[in-house]
Amino acid sequence: MTIRHPEKIYKPSNPIKKKPKWIRSKITNSQNYFITKSIINKNSLHTVCQEANCPNITECWSKRHATFMIMGDTCTRACGFCDVKTGKPKPLDSFEPFKIAKATKELNLKHVVITSVDRDDLADGGAEHFIIVINKIRKLNKNTTIEALTPDFLRKDNAYKKVVEANPDVFNHNIETVPSLYIKVRPGSRYFASLELLKSAKKINNKVFTKSGIMLGLGEERDEVLQVMDDLISAEVDFLTIGQYLQPSVKHYPLKRYVHPEEFAELKIIAESKGFLIVASSPLTRSSYHADEDFSKMKKLREIQSQCQQLQ
Repeated sequence: MTIRHPEKIYKPSNPIKKKPKWIRSKITNSQNYFITKSIINKNSLHTVCQEANCPNITECWSKRHATFMIMGDTCTRACGFCDVKTGKPKPLDSFEPFKIAKATKELNLKHVVITSVDRDDLADGGAEHFIIVINKIRKLNKNTTIEALTPDFLRKDNAYKKVVEANPDVFNHNIETVPSLYIKVRPGSRYFASLELLKSAKKINNKVFTKSGIMLGLGEERDEVLQVMDDLISAEVDFLTIGQYLQPSVKHYPLKRYVHPEEFAELKIIAESKGFLIVASSPLTRSSYHADEDFSKMKKLREIQSQCQQLQ
């Protein structure tokens, strides 16, 4: 059985604001879009593109890019911003790692992003399944880089360490919003636990790129956003994404405002000045949006940074 967000939490009568002209997605290659869709359907896979109703699905699939969502399509939590259904998940699919590795090869992905629903019902939160998926992708796709976008593994001891030790090229965990909004936007999570997760990942493997993202338009204050940047810098996060929250339905957490592209551009400059290796900031930015291109940039920037340090 699955459930949606209870109507008593957010007033269903709250109207969804009309999207401004700058929030648009486009199909750049319709043939590739349907090829991507066919490969995903043929392998019976879930993607965050579909399950979370991502606004960039047409653009990304037109480029034969997709973000795979493992461990089913049902989450054990009910975050106020998320469109993934909540309920009791099905048992893990032991064939899923192979199917994802096979789809990665069929799509010819040079960089693949693997994310998941929260699986609080599992003793390790699904960490072992993440590892099997990573290893299977590597076995079948020697030259593909891997980005693991994980849940917080809250109250699962050190399960997340296993994922970091599997050596993904990027370890990604989204902070999502400012601390003051957690109880309403992300009630099943804890801000400082997510922060510590990112900090610990870098300590375990200082060669892994760490990445995190935040949404705007939920009612956060500017100073709070800047504080989150400082907290993530203290956790040695390399890559920050900043995007616009889009309210999935009237039953979800209400959208407070649409943030203008100029404000995103300003925050990008501020974040870069604080020391992030790379910052993606725009209304349509999502955690895995242009992940392959951004990974290449990040890798080159680290090489330049390393060369400069050697010369000092």
